[in-house]
Order: sequence, then C-alpha cells, then structure tokens
Amino acid sequence: MGARLIEPNTGPNIQKEKEIVKEMIGIFCQKNHKHVNGIRSNGLCKDCQDLKHYAHMRLTFCRFGEGKTACSNCKVHCYKSKYREKMKDVMRYSGPWMMLYHPVYAVKHLLNGKFK
Repeated sequence: MGARLIEPNTGPNIQKEKEIVKEMIGIFCQKNHKHVNGIRSNGLCKDCQDLKHYAHMRLTFCRFGEGKTACSNCKVHCYKSKYREKMKDVMRYSGPWMMLYHPVYAVKHLLNGKFK
C-alpha cells in the first residue's frame, strides 16, 4: 500500500481562504515588524513570507478541499506547532484590524467558521 496522493485544491473557497490569510499576515507584518527604510520586499518580511507560503501550501493540500471550515474548527490540525503558534498570533492581532481594512473578508471568515 502506498501513500494516497491528494489533488491540489484550486477551487474558489480555497482561493478566498488564501487571500484572507495573505491579508491577515500582511496586516500583522506591516504593524509589527521593522522594515528597512519602511520599504518591504514583496510586501512581507522573510518570516512572514515563510508563514504565508506554509499556510498556502496547507490550504492547497487540505484533505477537506472546498468543504473545509475555518482551521480553528477543524478536527485535523495539520500545521506544525511552530507555524500554528505563529498563525494564532497573526489571527489574534489581525482579526480586529480586518474589520477596518477588509470588512467583507472578516465577515465571510467569521461566517465560514461558525456556520459551515
């Protein structure tokens, strides 16, 4: 028996989740990390780029695909512990800011976690 290959998820729900994660990490990075002359390469510091890449890969290969709920409500915690802690910090900090910068994303994310 071999390992089961998971098809990459490219559906609209996963793409929206990726966009929300990108925005939340962007807010966190911009407000918490010092950048040379106020200019960031690619918009994020190296640590935040790494976290975004990891989160996007986990979303791409999520076993629940388009039917996934918010990760905090998932029965399978697929993040490595160091990334899980970083993402918790990002979400804790960025969540309230999302209501100001991206209110539609914030409401959709809240509804996805509670009603799916």
